[in-house]
Amino acid sequence: MTVVYEDNHIIIVNKTASEIVQGDKTGDTPLSETVKQYLKEKYNKPGNVFIGVTHRLDRPVSGLVVFARTSKALARLNDMFRKGEVKKTYWALVKNTPKEPEGELTHYLVRNEKQNKSYAYDTEKPGSKMAVLHYKTIAHSDNYCLLEVDLKTGRHHQIRCQLAKMGCPIKGDLKYGYPRSNSDGSICLHARRVHFIHPVSKEPIDVEAPVPAGSFFEKFGFK
Repeated sequence: MTVVYEDNHIIIVNKTASEIVQGDKTGDTPLSETVKQYLKEKYNKPGNVFIGVTHRLDRPVSGLVVFARTSKALARLNDMFRKGEVKKTYWALVKNTPKEPEGELTHYLVRNEKQNKSYAYDTEKPGSKMAVLHYKTIAHSDNYCLLEVDLKTGRHHQIRCQLAKMGCPIKGDLKYGYPRSNSDGSICLHARRVHFIHPVSKEPIDVEAPVPAGSFFEKFGFK
């Protein structure tokens, strides 16, 4: 991870594709603990350091994760995420070019807990949740298309599931129909930008995460 923004109330980091945001059954050290350790050492803090998880990124996804450093910031950020006041922009490298270079996708997602996978439908299903995103093509090569995705809702595996449903699975994403995995186990989905009004100072926060070094994103000339 790399710290891209930090103040007394929040810290925003650029995570690598292998890191998990919160602890899970693997027992691997989560990003939340790595951030705690970083703050403990940087500020020479005795005892426990407070870190609040405000949202998650799937393990194979790289990019920006926002953590709260105070309980006040955590409560307000949680509320802002719920109301859609935190705007997140992703970059996705996909196979196949979308029929339309730009558009909005609306599907109804049903989550299968056992498979840890979501399924997208065009009409409402029992237990489904509406998922909306906007995409636009920002670059393409002979084999790949680079899409910029703005999330309107935050559903389980939403971008992965909706783009696959459109016929454009993300490079490396075996779970959603891409034929081959990436050698490092990542998928080519990157949380590129986050912008919101600071929960305490009320200043606008707008940060971007560089793309992973050596990744396919760099082949398009992006940093």
